[in-house]
Amino acid sequence: MPSQWKRSELDNNPNAPTLFEFVRRDDFVAREFGESAMLTRMIDFEIALADVLERVGLIPEPTASAAKENIKEFVPDMELIRECTARDGVPVPELVRQLREVAGEECSACLHLGATSQDLIDTALVLALKSVNSHFASLGKQLDLAFERMESEFGLGEVMARTRMQNAEPMLAKFRIKSWRRPLLSQLVRLESLRSRLEALQFGGPTGDRSRLGHESSEVSRQLASALGIRDPGHAWHAERGTLAEYAAWNATLAGILGKFGLDMALMAQMGEISLAHAGSSSSMPHKSNPIRAELLVSLARFSGTLVSGCHQALVHEQERSGSAWMLEWMLLPQICEATGASLNCAVSLANSVQHFGHSSKI
Repeated sequence: MPSQWKRSELDNNPNAPTLFEFVRRDDFVAREFGESAMLTRMIDFEIALADVLERVGLIPEPTASAAKENIKEFVPDMELIRECTARDGVPVPELVRQLREVAGEECSACLHLGATSQDLIDTALVLALKSVNSHFASLGKQLDLAFERMESEFGLGEVMARTRMQNAEPMLAKFRIKSWRRPLLSQLVRLESLRSRLEALQFGGPTGDRSRLGHESSEVSRQLASALGIRDPGHAWHAERGTLAEYAAWNATLAGILGKFGLDMALMAQMGEISLAHAGSSSSMPHKSNPIRAELLVSLARFSGTLVSGCHQALVHEQERSGSAWMLEWMLLPQICEATGASLNCAVSLANSVQHFGHSSKI
């Protein structure tokens, strides 16, 4: 049967998206956390580290230059890295082995000197978050402009204010719009403050004390951070995940703010106080115009609120470095970031779809 043929074709594609992946999908965020982007950042870390080690005199210049030249066109064997990641728990040992093989026997010792797997992975994460945060800031500005347009176009209209979901008294629509816009702007300001602490180099070596580089460790860290375009925190933070937990909470709070906007819009649609372009249709009731994007914002807010508790569980690292808590973080942070990107995109689309809001003002 044709349907069986189609199903078999889909089943043969392991990278096919799930049917409902659109709910939390943000293509930009997904790419930044993809294996290609993350491994590229790890390779950039190794190249930058070799540069810095050469500058401070810990490895000879000809050796570092030859290593960098040899790995310039390096393409990792992804199948083997995936296979070894399942065994080692991290991709770095196999990645470094491949880099050293390409660099050549005489040059291989200058790669990964003083570093450990967590340094590469956490720094790659931070670099991903740096890009993702710029994306969030851009989307946030787009949403603020959409709210500004709504306020300009509909702000002097009249809506019924409701407290405890009961009619209270009429008010100007601009006050409801401001109740969506103010917390968004506050949250964007918080992001800028958080970024200054979040976007920081991870560099500690096997036990986090940088002991393998001796007295040059601080200078190596400072120059390495500068080369990668992030902050030097002055120490390793292998088991100190508080800033990442705070960042997860920031994501969930923003999703909650946008969820409130979505819920208000869904309730207003129910009361006929707004009309939306490109609303959802029903399979059985052609007359319906469903506020799908408003509902999606509510779902994403609840999804993020669920994930953030797991990110707080990932704070519990045993001693100097953890495996299980770290893995939990890998599972959760990309998802909560994707949900934030999806929420912002959805909110921008919803705000720009408003065709009618409230009634002519009588106030």
